[in-house]
Formats: sequence, C-alpha cells, structure tokens
Amino acid sequence: MSITSCAALPTEWTVADVQARLGHIPPERIRTYPAPGTATEQDVLDAEARSDRICELVDGILVEKPMASYESLLAGRIIHTLWNCLEEQDLGIVLGEAGMLRIQPGQVRVPDVSFIRWERMPGRRLPDQRIYPLAPDLAVEVLSESNTEAEMQRKLHEYFSTGTRLVWYIDPRTRTARVYTAEDQWDDLDANGALSGGEVLPGFRLSLEKLFGWADRHRGR
Repeated sequence: MSITSCAALPTEWTVADVQARLGHIPPERIRTYPAPGTATEQDVLDAEARSDRICELVDGILVEKPMASYESLLAGRIIHTLWNCLEEQDLGIVLGEAGMLRIQPGQVRVPDVSFIRWERMPGRRLPDQRIYPLAPDLAVEVLSESNTEAEMQRKLHEYFSTGTRLVWYIDPRTRTARVYTAEDQWDDLDANGALSGGEVLPGFRLSLEKLFGWADRHRGR
C-alpha cells in the first residue's frame, strides 16, 4: 500500500491558521497527533482502529468526519436505494460512510455515500488496498452542523478536479439538496424534488419526500 504525506506546515502557523486552511471547521475536528502537516494514510487507518473514528486526510492533517446518527440513517437509506437500482443494472459498487478514497496523492476523502462505476476498476475487480485509490463517480455528503461552506466548497473542487461527475449535498435541517454536475453548475432541490442518477447512474431516482418521510416515520413524527 502506498503511504503518502504532505510536507509539514509552516512552523510559525497557529491552530487558527490550520483551521482556516481547512475551511474554518470547528477545532475539535482537527487531530493534533500526528502534528498537522505530517499525517499519512497509515495514520488514517490507525485512528480508525484505535478510536473507531473516521478521519479524512487533508494536506497531511487528520480531520474527523462529523457524522451523527440521523445523518447516518439518511445515508444508509440512500445506499439501500442505490443498491436496489444496481440489482437491475450492474454498473458498479456503493460504499458507505467508512469508504475511504485516495482521490489524489496525500488526500483521503470519505464521502457519506460513494458510487463507483466498474470502468474505474480494471477487470471489474475491487482494489486490494484498504483505501481505494480512486475518485467516486457520485459523491454524497449528508451535511452536519459542523460542516462549513468553505469546507464543502473545497471538497467540491477536489471531487470534480479528480474525475467525479455528480455530487449531492443533502441538508437534513432544511430538507433540501443541492445537486452538482460540475463545480459551477448545480440545481437546488426543495422538499418536493428528487435525486436523479443522470448519466452516472441511469434510471436512479429518489424523491426527498420519500427519503425524509421514511426517516420521519421511524422517528415517530
């Protein structure tokens, strides 16, 4: 397995500088061991094994993913629906919120849901690494309170610059979604809208009313 890291950050940097680099995320999501700027893919794996917490690797910094139970439930429902679609047309695989992807050297992202077409995997065989060395065709992020606009804009740029073709940002607080087909092209969906797989996953469709309605029934609403 390839282990990569970034050069150490400037020695005069403060925690605030690191926080700003990561999109002004809350400091409690930033791991200080290993020292920011020196973390590697192995540290991502060790953090999961040691604390059962999922971290992304961003510029040699371990950044904890903010995933609460309700957001995880919504992601799980999307995964279930995607797999149902793939039962009818075997176009690829779906990964959940622990599916680590090296989208470029030294950068490990972990979308809440990923769909990866077989074309990205030679011979339609799964990579044998614990961190898959590829970008998803579809990346889904279920937004949490600690996700900042700057953080999500940076993720969006990284996804599309490494080959992702479709990104869904789901906002449970507003019961809306933003669907990106490019970094500067998107559609906003209200509660009456529906997620579509487009050319990435033809035939897939999931209405937000159905997604949130299912979750609400099981929350007693």
